[in-house]
Amino acid sequence: MIRILPYSETAPQEVFSRVVPEVDVTGTVRDIITTVIREGDKALLDYTRRFDGAELTSLEVTQQEREEAESLVPQELLRILASAAANIRKFHAAQVRTGFIINDTDGVLMGQKVIPMDAVGIYVPGGTAAYPSTVLMDCIPAKLAGCPQVVMVTPPGKDGKVNPAILAAANIAGVDRIFKVGGAQAVAALAYGTESVPRVDKIVGPGNAFVAEAKRQVFGQVAIDMIAGPSEILVVADATANPKYVAADLLSQAEHDKLASAVLVTDSMALAKAVQAEVETQLQQLPRQEIARASIDKNGKIIVADTLDAAIEISNAIAPEHLELAVDNPFDYLDKIRHAGSVFMGKYCPEALGDYLAGPNHTLPTSGTARFSSPLSVDDFVKKTQYTYYTQGALQKVAEDIAFFAETEGLSAHARSATVRLEEKA
Repeated sequence: MIRILPYSETAPQEVFSRVVPEVDVTGTVRDIITTVIREGDKALLDYTRRFDGAELTSLEVTQQEREEAESLVPQELLRILASAAANIRKFHAAQVRTGFIINDTDGVLMGQKVIPMDAVGIYVPGGTAAYPSTVLMDCIPAKLAGCPQVVMVTPPGKDGKVNPAILAAANIAGVDRIFKVGGAQAVAALAYGTESVPRVDKIVGPGNAFVAEAKRQVFGQVAIDMIAGPSEILVVADATANPKYVAADLLSQAEHDKLASAVLVTDSMALAKAVQAEVETQLQQLPRQEIARASIDKNGKIIVADTLDAAIEISNAIAPEHLELAVDNPFDYLDKIRHAGSVFMGKYCPEALGDYLAGPNHTLPTSGTARFSSPLSVDDFVKKTQYTYYTQGALQKVAEDIAFFAETEGLSAHARSATVRLEEKA
């Protein structure tokens, strides 16, 4: 049963504790990466046989396979995928930035270029955790950024095929190439390249502990979006919130993973007790009851604060991945939210809207990293290069200042590089 914790009577470590995965896969992942670097495609085919039970002779999904997927997916799902893609494009198109030029001083020009990455890799889980929504969320911002090559990796089923819904989403999102490989070996292939899989500049997307650890280990060779932890939801609710809605939203994350966390913070003990009872009732109806039960019993909590303002401060301290403001007049509280991955406003805005259809990205900072991290966006797929231009006359006005600054730091060659140009006649 989900615990009720009166904030003023509960130790801070119990209020703010987070689950920490206990399995250490560091060594296993290091061995996999080393083997992929050494053996390339052979290692990928061997690992796919070993971990996925699929006998493959080639890794890349063919154009024919991509086209066939369209016929295997219900038309209703194709319609919804297209609608979601349109919303995602609309939201992320507003994030596209161009460079700038500053030219307000005679003889001086400064600027910044915004340049898309040459190639990015998207990891998409497969099997029972196949998420076509992740394909849309990760590929569309990259394409809007102008990336010329988006490469997707995803594990095949035992039949050697990729989930058709994932392929259909890839077609809609504009993925350029798709490879049938998952796990740490897929991350290694994207980071270092093999005979078939091209090396990329950045890897994004969720995965299990092996994928997360592989991303950690290849960081520096490539960029990564984040090290994603277990899924989280925090609901801030007032006394007028509907306990059925709140319970349903808590369970929407609890069913993800036994390590997922679902937290309610409220100023109403009556609501806390009603939600506690409703969670128990709804749990009995879930197909993924075993997973949700483990999550709720181990990681779920209801924190009862004295006021809604105190509830907001508790939320800021937790810095949740998903935050729902199930309160009257939610916009009165939005400016008080400092740390959250994505905020869902009001009593008719379930977190599932963000997972699938609304448009804002669902790849979000977890484990409290919303204190310093942001949702996946177009910015994740570009880099910036700055440039400076001075005429001879403009340099002459500041050369002595440059030299003095450089000499202060003990770098006389730096100073000389500026003053040597003063010796030339204009």
